Amino acid sequence: MTARLLIVDDVAPNARLLEARLAAEYYVVATAQSGPEALLLAASWRPDTILLKVVMPGMDGFEVCRRLKADSATSHVPVVMVTALGEPAERMRGLDAGADDFLTKPVEFDTLLARVRGLVRLKRMLDEWQARSQTACSLGRAECPVEVPTVGAARVLVIDDLEPEATLVQEWLAREEMLPRLARTEAELQSLLRAAGFDLIVLSLSLASDDALALASWLRSGEETSEIPLLLIAEPESRARVLRGFDLGANDWLLRPVEEYELRARARNQVRRKIYHQHLRADLDHASSLALTDPLTGLYNQRYVVHHLRHRMAGPQRVALAVLLIDLDHFKRVNESYGHPVGDRALQAVTETLRANLRIFDTLARYGGETFVVVMPGASIGEAAGAGERLRDAVAQMRFVPDVRGMPHRLTVSIGVVSSERADGSAEGLLQAAEAALEGAKREGRNRVELAGPK
Repeated sequence: MTARLLIVDDVAPNARLLEARLAAEYYVVATAQSGPEALLLAASWRPDTILLKVVMPGMDGFEVCRRLKADSATSHVPVVMVTALGEPAERMRGLDAGADDFLTKPVEFDTLLARVRGLVRLKRMLDEWQARSQTACSLGRAECPVEVPTVGAARVLVIDDLEPEATLVQEWLAREEMLPRLARTEAELQSLLRAAGFDLIVLSLSLASDDALALASWLRSGEETSEIPLLLIAEPESRARVLRGFDLGANDWLLRPVEEYELRARARNQVRRKIYHQHLRADLDHASSLALTDPLTGLYNQRYVVHHLRHRMAGPQRVALAVLLIDLDHFKRVNESYGHPVGDRALQAVTETLRANLRIFDTLARYGGETFVVVMPGASIGEAAGAGERLRDAVAQMRFVPDVRGMPHRLTVSIGVVSSERADGSAEGLLQAAEAALEGAKREGRNRVELAGPK
């Protein structure tokens, strides 16, 4: 996932070195050497994440962070404070200033990349939620949002049998106005899960009586718990178990000794991510009830997606995005051979396959007839092309059985892909370019992905 990163460091060689390493990972990077310069760049360039040095002459990182979080234009941009200060009191200052994450020098680059990726995904969710809300608002279908929701009253399940850590974790989470509950055994865990839903699960990998990784796997496979963010706590020498936990679906981790500032920041980020996820999920239900969706597939309709694209591309600070126009090949033959009810089932099956292979903050809509459209915020043309190939292959691998004879009918799609950087700057121009690329895919034999050429 490409993203724009702002590095704030008064030591130019340090900033240039980090810029080069992040650029090698295909991030778009800008640098600022002072607090005032950082504030100007943050407001004008709108980065996806800010890496902010704490100790700087004049305006320090704490003050920069406070001002960023106080400005509605930049308040939702994640800020990672980079410091050589090891004192918890100093780091608490960063938490109070609104920092989203903390890294201590010397910074391990792999850890930095992992933290940045997580925060960029968080911001993408918030950006998309805000954009969709603005689209619905402009259509007169919803109230316009006025503020980002807080994490107060979030329900947190702590699974830990190590004292006094378990007690401290609960106390620290309560300082964020969260509502923690403690499970020391699997039996207590089962009881609490039956009693209430949770917004975050904090799981110690050092449980004495249970296999913590087995619990992580069980939590991820359960229908009621599969989407609850999972934060792991582990010993420093247990990195292999942490990585295994990530393979099982964990979202973030902490290494012992656990420090209050870091626990609160990471818990807050994960709860916020769940809140944004819920907003995105609820957005579809809300739109459905207001006639902004297609009744057959449950997807957004063309009217919605055109307005959505216009909002995403409006203004001088618009974010790059990609559009995929997807057409079901030879769909007329399905209707003629098996009847329109079977054709409807084919469209519904393709809808579910496309939905299952997209990111939560991508917008999938039925453009009309057998044609679908996907809007991918923040995606480069290369990432969109890769997504197109993934979707094309997923449909081609479907087993669609149209009638009782049990003989499958192979479905395929042709896809046209365009980036906003290659179109004329309007929603209509972007869709026209995608249509031209789609026609090219059909001319070349169908069941393929075609990229729109540069303007």
